[in-house]
Amino acid sequence: MGLISSVMGLLFGGNRNVVRETAELFRENREAGAQRSHSIQEQAMMQFGSEFAQPTQSAFDRFIDGLNRLPRPALALGTLGLFVSAMIDPLWFAARMQGIALVPEPLWWLLGVIVSFYFGARHQAKMQGLQRDIAASVTRAPEVIGNISALRSLRSDDPNAADPGPEASVNLATAQPDSNPALTHWRTLRQA
Repeated sequence: MGLISSVMGLLFGGNRNVVRETAELFRENREAGAQRSHSIQEQAMMQFGSEFAQPTQSAFDRFIDGLNRLPRPALALGTLGLFVSAMIDPLWFAARMQGIALVPEPLWWLLGVIVSFYFGARHQAKMQGLQRDIAASVTRAPEVIGNISALRSLRSDDPNAADPGPEASVNLATAQPDSNPALTHWRTLRQA
Protein backbone atom coordinates (compact mmCIF):
# COMPACT_ATOMS: atom_id res chain seq x y z
CA MET A 1 0.00 0.00 0.00
CA GLY A 2 2.84 2.41 0.67
CA LEU A 3 4.35 2.02 -2.77
CA ILE A 4 1.07 2.64 -4.57
CA SER A 5 0.24 5.73 -2.51
CA SER A 6 3.71 7.17 -3.06
CA VAL A 7 3.45 6.59 -6.85
CA MET A 8 -0.02 8.18 -6.88
CA GLY A 9 1.28 11.07 -4.79
CA LEU A 10 4.13 11.54 -7.22
CA LEU A 11 1.79 11.56 -10.23
CA PHE A 12 -1.16 13.49 -8.80
CA GLY A 13 0.12 15.13 -5.64
CA GLY A 14 0.43 18.86 -5.11
CA ASN A 15 -2.59 19.64 -7.34
CA ARG A 16 -0.70 18.28 -10.35
CA ASN A 17 -1.62 15.73 -12.98
CA VAL A 18 1.58 14.49 -14.58
CA VAL A 19 -0.35 12.28 -17.01
CA ARG A 20 -2.39 15.21 -18.28
CA GLU A 21 0.66 17.49 -18.48
CA THR A 22 2.56 14.83 -20.44
CA ALA A 23 -0.36 14.23 -22.80
CA GLU A 24 -0.65 17.98 -23.44
CA LEU A 25 2.86 17.90 -24.86
CA PHE A 26 1.56 15.76 -27.73
CA ARG A 27 -2.11 16.79 -27.99
CA GLU A 28 -3.77 20.15 -27.50
CA ASN A 29 -5.94 20.55 -24.43
CA ARG A 30 -9.39 20.86 -26.03
CA GLU A 31 -10.81 23.03 -23.29
CA ALA A 32 -7.90 25.49 -23.49
CA GLY A 33 -8.13 25.41 -27.30
CA ALA A 34 -11.85 26.18 -27.15
CA GLN A 35 -11.17 29.07 -24.78
CA ARG A 36 -8.50 30.47 -27.12
CA SER A 37 -10.82 30.07 -30.10
CA HIS A 38 -13.62 31.83 -28.23
CA SER A 39 -11.28 34.66 -27.24
CA ILE A 40 -10.10 35.11 -30.85
CA GLN A 41 -13.67 35.12 -32.15
CA GLU A 42 -14.76 37.59 -29.47
CA GLN A 43 -11.89 39.94 -30.33
CA ALA A 44 -12.69 39.72 -34.05
CA MET A 45 -16.34 40.54 -33.41
CA MET A 46 -15.38 43.49 -31.20
CA GLN A 47 -13.07 44.83 -33.92
CA PHE A 48 -15.78 44.32 -36.54
CA GLY A 49 -18.30 46.15 -34.34
CA SER A 50 -15.91 49.05 -33.71
CA GLU A 51 -15.33 49.52 -37.45
CA PHE A 52 -19.03 50.00 -38.09
CA ALA A 53 -19.98 51.86 -34.90
CA GLN A 54 -21.70 55.16 -35.46
CA PRO A 55 -20.62 58.09 -33.32
CA THR A 56 -23.22 58.85 -30.68
CA GLN A 57 -25.08 62.13 -30.94
CA SER A 58 -26.62 64.15 -28.16
CA ALA A 59 -30.38 64.63 -27.93
CA PHE A 60 -29.98 68.22 -29.18
CA ASP A 61 -28.01 67.04 -32.24
CA ARG A 62 -30.68 64.44 -33.06
CA PHE A 63 -33.42 67.09 -32.64
CA ILE A 64 -31.64 69.58 -34.94
CA ASP A 65 -30.96 66.81 -37.47
CA GLY A 66 -34.69 66.02 -37.44
CA LEU A 67 -35.55 69.69 -37.97
CA ASN A 68 -33.11 69.87 -40.87
CA ARG A 69 -35.00 67.08 -42.59
CA LEU A 70 -38.32 68.96 -42.59
CA PRO A 71 -37.89 71.71 -45.25
CA ARG A 72 -37.45 69.46 -48.28
CA PRO A 73 -40.60 67.40 -47.69
CA ALA A 74 -42.46 70.60 -46.70
CA LEU A 75 -41.46 72.30 -49.96
CA ALA A 76 -42.36 69.24 -52.05
CA LEU A 77 -45.71 68.71 -50.32
CA GLY A 78 -46.47 72.45 -50.40
CA THR A 79 -45.90 72.54 -54.17
CA LEU A 80 -48.19 69.56 -54.64
CA GLY A 81 -50.73 71.30 -52.38
CA LEU A 82 -50.65 74.36 -54.66
CA PHE A 83 -51.47 72.18 -57.68
CA VAL A 84 -54.33 70.51 -55.80
CA SER A 85 -55.71 73.86 -54.58
CA ALA A 86 -55.55 75.25 -58.16
CA MET A 87 -57.70 72.34 -59.33
CA ILE A 88 -60.16 72.46 -56.41
CA ASP A 89 -60.75 76.24 -56.16
CA PRO A 90 -59.17 78.16 -59.06
CA LEU A 91 -60.46 81.55 -57.83
CA TRP A 92 -58.93 81.10 -54.37
CA PHE A 93 -55.64 80.03 -56.01
CA ALA A 94 -55.67 82.99 -58.44
CA ALA A 95 -56.22 85.44 -55.54
CA ARG A 96 -53.20 83.99 -53.68
CA MET A 97 -51.04 84.15 -56.80
CA GLN A 98 -51.97 87.82 -57.26
CA GLY A 99 -50.70 88.41 -53.72
CA ILE A 100 -47.43 86.64 -54.57
CA ALA A 101 -47.11 88.83 -57.72
CA LEU A 102 -46.95 91.87 -55.41
CA VAL A 103 -43.82 90.57 -53.63
CA PRO A 104 -40.89 92.82 -54.68
CA GLU A 105 -38.03 91.26 -56.64
CA PRO A 106 -35.32 91.89 -53.97
CA LEU A 107 -37.39 89.83 -51.55
CA TRP A 108 -37.41 86.96 -54.07
CA TRP A 109 -33.63 87.25 -54.34
CA LEU A 110 -33.33 87.16 -50.55
CA LEU A 111 -35.55 84.05 -50.40
CA GLY A 112 -33.40 82.40 -53.07
CA VAL A 113 -30.21 83.20 -51.15
CA ILE A 114 -31.64 81.83 -47.88
CA VAL A 115 -32.86 78.62 -49.49
CA SER A 116 -29.57 78.21 -51.40
CA PHE A 117 -27.50 78.75 -48.27
CA TYR A 118 -29.67 76.36 -46.28
CA PHE A 119 -29.44 73.53 -48.77
CA GLY A 120 -25.85 74.37 -49.70
CA ALA A 121 -24.72 74.32 -46.06
CA ARG A 122 -26.51 71.03 -45.47
CA HIS A 123 -24.93 69.56 -48.61
CA GLN A 124 -21.49 70.81 -47.56
CA ALA A 125 -21.86 69.32 -44.07
CA LYS A 126 -22.85 65.96 -45.52
CA MET A 127 -19.97 66.04 -48.01
CA GLN A 128 -17.45 66.87 -45.27
CA GLY A 129 -18.74 63.93 -43.26
CA LEU A 130 -18.35 61.70 -46.32
CA GLN A 131 -14.81 62.98 -46.92
CA ARG A 132 -13.97 62.32 -43.26
CA ASP A 133 -15.19 58.71 -43.64
CA ILE A 134 -13.21 58.29 -46.87
CA ALA A 135 -10.05 59.65 -45.19
CA ALA A 136 -10.50 57.18 -42.32
CA SER A 137 -10.81 54.34 -44.85
CA VAL A 138 -7.73 55.50 -46.78
CA THR A 139 -5.62 55.47 -43.62
CA ARG A 140 -6.35 51.73 -43.31
CA ALA A 141 -5.18 51.06 -46.90
CA PRO A 142 -1.57 50.03 -46.04
CA GLU A 143 -2.88 47.49 -43.53
CA VAL A 144 -5.30 46.08 -46.11
CA ILE A 145 -2.56 45.86 -48.75
CA GLY A 146 -0.32 44.01 -46.29
CA ASN A 147 -3.13 41.58 -45.47
CA ILE A 148 -3.81 40.93 -49.16
CA SER A 149 -0.13 40.23 -49.90
CA ALA A 150 0.03 37.89 -46.88
CA LEU A 151 -3.03 36.04 -48.15
CA ARG A 152 -1.59 35.80 -51.66
CA SER A 153 1.61 34.28 -50.28
CA LEU A 154 -0.49 31.47 -48.78
CA ARG A 155 -1.87 30.38 -52.16
CA SER A 156 -0.80 26.86 -53.10
CA ASP A 157 -0.53 27.60 -56.84
CA ASP A 158 2.06 30.30 -56.24
CA PRO A 159 5.60 29.08 -57.16
CA ASN A 160 6.87 30.70 -53.97
CA ALA A 161 4.49 28.74 -51.73
CA ALA A 162 7.06 25.96 -51.19
CA ASP A 163 10.14 28.13 -51.52
CA PRO A 164 13.19 25.78 -51.23
CA GLY A 165 15.70 28.59 -51.31
CA PRO A 166 17.24 31.18 -53.60
CA GLU A 167 17.79 28.73 -56.49
CA ALA A 168 15.30 29.70 -59.25
CA SER A 169 15.71 26.44 -61.15
CA VAL A 170 14.94 24.39 -58.05
CA ASN A 171 11.99 26.64 -57.30
CA LEU A 172 10.49 26.16 -60.78
CA ALA A 173 11.24 22.43 -60.72
CA THR A 174 9.12 22.05 -57.57
CA ALA A 175 6.15 23.65 -59.32
CA GLN A 176 6.30 21.30 -62.35
CA PRO A 177 5.51 17.56 -62.06
CA ASP A 178 8.23 15.04 -62.88
CA SER A 179 7.77 12.33 -65.48
CA ASN A 180 6.92 8.95 -64.00
CA PRO A 181 8.11 6.02 -66.17
CA ALA A 182 6.01 3.47 -64.27
CA LEU A 183 2.87 5.54 -64.71
CA THR A 184 3.62 6.02 -68.43
CA HIS A 185 4.11 2.24 -68.88
CA TRP A 186 0.85 1.53 -66.99
CA ARG A 187 -1.07 3.98 -69.20
CA THR A 188 0.27 2.37 -72.40
CA LEU A 189 -0.73 -1.10 -71.12
CA ARG A 190 -4.17 0.18 -70.20
CA GLN A 191 -4.82 1.74 -73.61
CA ALA A 192 -3.72 -1.38 -75.50
